[in-house]
Amino acid sequence: MRLGLISDIHGNSVALDAVVADGREAGVEQWWALGDLVAIGPDPVGTIERLRSLPGFAALAGNTERYVLTTDRPGPTAEDVARDPSLLELFSVVAASFAWTRGALAATGWLDWLGQLPSELRLTLPDGTRLLGVHASPGRDDGPGITRDASDDDLETLLAGGEAELVCGGHTHRPVDRRVGAVRAVNLGSVSNPVEGDRRASYAVISADRHGSTVEHRRVSYDVDRFVRFVEASSHPSADYIAGLQRGEHPGVPSRR
Repeated sequence: MRLGLISDIHGNSVALDAVVADGREAGVEQWWALGDLVAIGPDPVGTIERLRSLPGFAALAGNTERYVLTTDRPGPTAEDVARDPSLLELFSVVAASFAWTRGALAATGWLDWLGQLPSELRLTLPDGTRLLGVHASPGRDDGPGITRDASDDDLETLLAGGEAELVCGGHTHRPVDRRVGAVRAVNLGSVSNPVEGDRRASYAVISADRHGSTVEHRRVSYDVDRFVRFVEASSHPSADYIAGLQRGEHPGVPSRR
């Protein structure tokens, strides 16, 4: 079997199409999407429709699904703004962005589907390896996630209770492949909005049979200019920010060019 694992698509259907095409060439037979599917980008509806058409598709909810479905929001908070009024613009942009995504999904009937997503996915591979899919870490849709910088002790604590030999997640937008004790911990990276020097979409493919399993990280280029045009033509209230993110114009996000 070949299972494609994707995460942090963030409403970027252009990048998703490129990843799915690459997965098809790589022989992917089933797909898992590990959260942060629709929010921030300009095409939440198109992203869900594409995901739902994939063979053997299953998905879970990430922290941005929670932001779309509830009143929870990432920072800055209203209290942060009260202390530092310069944060007001960012506070307003964040609120408008998640409200826009919620409205787009509610208008097209997808909000209920989003609200029914589980917090984890599990599968026993043909060789007996127990696979756990999460967004950030077992039992968490946010927090530090699976990173290369965490100590072995900290990562082992983070993965405790997962009851799996292979744990895969996303959230940080940085690909990682580590072993701690008997557990292999894999971060898929991000289909959209990577935060490191290689700005291509990132995902992983698990190949497994009764003799064993392998995990391969894959990188895929996509038409960034086309996506930016899509963003600029949309009604998204954060269009300028999203386009700038793709161009690498925001702090900590290197340029693609």
